[in-house]
Amino acid sequence: MDPAILRQAEFPAMDRDGWLALVQKALRGEAGYDSLVSTSDDGIEIQPLYERAVDPARVTRVRPDRPWHIVQRVDDTDPVRANRQAKEDLAEGATGLSLVFTGAPNAFGHGLPASTEAISTALDGIPLSNMLLRINVHPQSRASIDWLVKTLTERRADPARLTLSFGIDPSAVFAGTGKLRMSIEALEASLPQSLAGFFALDLPGILLEADGRVFHNAGASEAQELGIMLATAASHLRMFEEARQPLVYAAPHIGFALSVDQDQFFSIAKIRALRKLWARVLEACSIEPLPTVIHAETSYRMMTFKDPETNILRTTIAAFAAAVGGADSIAVLPHTITHGLPDGFARRLARNTQLILAGESRLDFVSDPSAGSGAIEALTDAICEQAWAEFRRIEAEGGSLKSLASGFIQKRIAEMREKRAARLREGKHSIVGTTVYPLDNERPVSTLPTNTVTAANEGVVSCEPLNAVRIDQALGDAA
Repeated sequence: MDPAILRQAEFPAMDRDGWLALVQKALRGEAGYDSLVSTSDDGIEIQPLYERAVDPARVTRVRPDRPWHIVQRVDDTDPVRANRQAKEDLAEGATGLSLVFTGAPNAFGHGLPASTEAISTALDGIPLSNMLLRINVHPQSRASIDWLVKTLTERRADPARLTLSFGIDPSAVFAGTGKLRMSIEALEASLPQSLAGFFALDLPGILLEADGRVFHNAGASEAQELGIMLATAASHLRMFEEARQPLVYAAPHIGFALSVDQDQFFSIAKIRALRKLWARVLEACSIEPLPTVIHAETSYRMMTFKDPETNILRTTIAAFAAAVGGADSIAVLPHTITHGLPDGFARRLARNTQLILAGESRLDFVSDPSAGSGAIEALTDAICEQAWAEFRRIEAEGGSLKSLASGFIQKRIAEMREKRAARLREGKHSIVGTTVYPLDNERPVSTLPTNTVTAANEGVVSCEPLNAVRIDQALGDAA
């Protein structure tokens, strides 16, 4: 029998009206279709069923023919121990390292000492060719370029075989620390000249970054996170424009870093939306569309203190979403990070999560596998619309730095965080292992001893800092 006829016999055609009739029958008249529709933090409606997308645009990684970079954080306060960890990570399958310094907005209480000696020690004996080396944004980001270039020069590294990301983002530093070392006007005037030497070095990679993680972990919604990132990236372009430097040279060196959480569909859509939004900004600046380099890190705010093994499930879903969404590099936070500096076992689980997704599940085999999904396409477009509105709002407030200085961004994020926390307290949102299915007795958690390091936090411009707030902390002592 013809397979098409067989399929038709087994699965009769069903249109939307027929499906709705079955839904109403299943609900037994106790509730209508609207009871199945939920909303996101941004008020985006989430339908139970979507039509197939028509003529979807393919949104992919910069290099869809290659797997994403499996990144491990180098955030130990002891550079010698960090070096041993990094060597083990690379030997066991990692393809990238992310240097996290003390005092960085995304350090979560740990981090390498911020110095050239710490970089040199942490990278001692590590082959840097054919791997990604990231520096997370931190208060001394500009100086870290000189530190890293000094190390690379001493080791006679071949620039053509390096993939670098220097992670300079004044907005993320300002938001995370509450300080700027100079006035906003002075910063915007001096940064392009201070970075001019980088272009002369002809090092491949990302120089300026729009980092949304500090805003996400403080409570921002998907649209707020993307809107802030877009405003930050636009401010990078504006600085070079006012310095009379061609934007076509600066644009390829702007990258993005964002958070992904256990809401896999919104995380997938968020990454795809960012690529579409940045293409729109470049178009407005009369710049030809460029590949958008996106680094994704699993959310810190979704991690729980109680029953930390449940964090493994959360980070697995988040990493899956990042891979399907098309992130160019992914870092998975170890499941014990809420208890202290993760040990080798926790780091291994974080690393192996990605190895299984890439090597066994082969999530890198299909470029943009969610293209054509009515749900993903609809969520992507809805997030784009909401994020663009937030971007325009921040631009009207003078840009990301001035909006932060005035407290506008902080106020909106605080309102969103409280809205989410209220749902948690009211029982409308559950946390496995914390509010539902809690353990009778918590198992002991192993972490590494750390050195107490106080990072300098001086500046001439201040704002209300944004602190990372985990969702379980909304319950207070009960969590």
